[in-house]
Amino acid sequence: MTNPPLFHVAESRRVNRRSFITSTSSLAAAALWSSCSFRGGRRSARFSDYPFQLGVASGDPDPFGFVIWTRLAPDPLEGGGISKEPIEVRWQVAEDEQMTKVVKKGAMVARPEWAHSVHVEVGGLRPERWYWYQFKAGGEVSPKGRTRTMPTFDSAPDRMRFAFASCQHFETGYFTAYEHMLQEDLDLVVHLGDYIYEGAGRPLQVRSHVGPELDSLDEYRNRYAQYKKDPALQAMHAAVPWIVTWDDHEFANNCAGAISEKDGVDPKDYLERRARAYQAYYEHMPLRWGSLPHGPDMKMYRRIAFGKLAEFFVLDTRQYRTDQPCGDGNKAPCDGVYDANATLLGEAQRNWLLGGLEGSGSNWNILAQQVMMARADRSPGERVAHSMDQWPGYEMERRRLLKFFNERRISNAIVLTGDIHSNWANNLIADFDELDSKIVATEFVGTSISSGGDGAREPANLEKLLSENPFVQYHNAERGYVRCQVSPTEWKSDYQLVEYVTRRGAPLVTRASFVVEAGRPGLQRA
Repeated sequence: MTNPPLFHVAESRRVNRRSFITSTSSLAAAALWSSCSFRGGRRSARFSDYPFQLGVASGDPDPFGFVIWTRLAPDPLEGGGISKEPIEVRWQVAEDEQMTKVVKKGAMVARPEWAHSVHVEVGGLRPERWYWYQFKAGGEVSPKGRTRTMPTFDSAPDRMRFAFASCQHFETGYFTAYEHMLQEDLDLVVHLGDYIYEGAGRPLQVRSHVGPELDSLDEYRNRYAQYKKDPALQAMHAAVPWIVTWDDHEFANNCAGAISEKDGVDPKDYLERRARAYQAYYEHMPLRWGSLPHGPDMKMYRRIAFGKLAEFFVLDTRQYRTDQPCGDGNKAPCDGVYDANATLLGEAQRNWLLGGLEGSGSNWNILAQQVMMARADRSPGERVAHSMDQWPGYEMERRRLLKFFNERRISNAIVLTGDIHSNWANNLIADFDELDSKIVATEFVGTSISSGGDGAREPANLEKLLSENPFVQYHNAERGYVRCQVSPTEWKSDYQLVEYVTRRGAPLVTRASFVVEAGRPGLQRA
């Protein structure tokens, strides 16, 4: 006998959402809820407004479970709007959208010191299947979310479909790309950073940030709440599990370890601000407890496998890096570029990555990271300029990694990159001083969701850039995301783009597609 639905949901709460997060009614809820465990939180909470305005999300799936997330916030842009007391939040996971086949349920306490956010690590589920989940607090019920478990580690899936995205500046455009992504048949989403932007609200933008440049914990919280209230972003979170990592704007632009891009900032003050930023990030992301921040430190690098087909090595190129050499921006290489001690990854993360790649049994090995790895000359003509904020600014570590790909014969290495608000498709070669050297890996760089406003199909000096950087097979500066379909024999990436974001309603265009054959590094036009 199947369980009846547990939640009664008012239809008026759910508008403009896809069917998997629409409401479900049941009069049997009250009796069944009495079996939930309770420790230290107020069960009979009353809210000034609907407390689930920030939606639900899931992430970091494995073969037997995933994280499900929500945050209670009836007044999201004003600190959340809840008194300083713990509140019980009940949750359930079901095998069907109607929530009649409940397989896991329980209760957690949403605590004020963590912004009344909830991170539930659900385990003990069946591998490689979809589930639905929902939360309840007081008499209020959340939207439904849909998520999935991964294939078992020793299985051989015949397909994985995912999209990766980054850089969603609220002020400079609408998140139209997520509306289109929602229509894709995806297993998961990978977000490569710049989930929020930390700058003060500015007038005459497409839509304006709340608050000043972020510094306090409440300011960071309010900014995340503003972004998470976006309907397209919220719906995409509820559709599939996400794998997230950060870049710089979750904290401060072009941050490098404890070093600010601005002169005269005390490292102690900077790290205290970073602690607040990291806490707010954790409070709003579907992350496991292993990523719980400790002051200014928070571990983000981790591995997530999709059976033997693919493994994601999720990287953090901000927290452990040394300062950008030669100053920031696009510069001619200085001595600091060749400093053997300069690092993007830090020693511990680098050793973890190299050891994991060497021991990987996956067909495809994917680095999900932030800044471009190809050493592109960004200055047309005789002058040479590389980005000091990207891997070319840390040349010896970049060379070491590419040499490792080559000498250890890492299986089908793919690098996924965000950060720079433009699309690139790059062959990563063994020696960028010898442009005809061996291809050892492939890099797909995805543009922004909205950052930079309306983009350009053909950026300035495009023909010159491509001729001076023959390993670059594609470059475009429109907005959107990259859709990837992976099989044991082939990887295909489609650049899914919208021509404008400063007004709503842009159609989706597949602007370019590339294929990589397993065992044969190098991009081919599809």
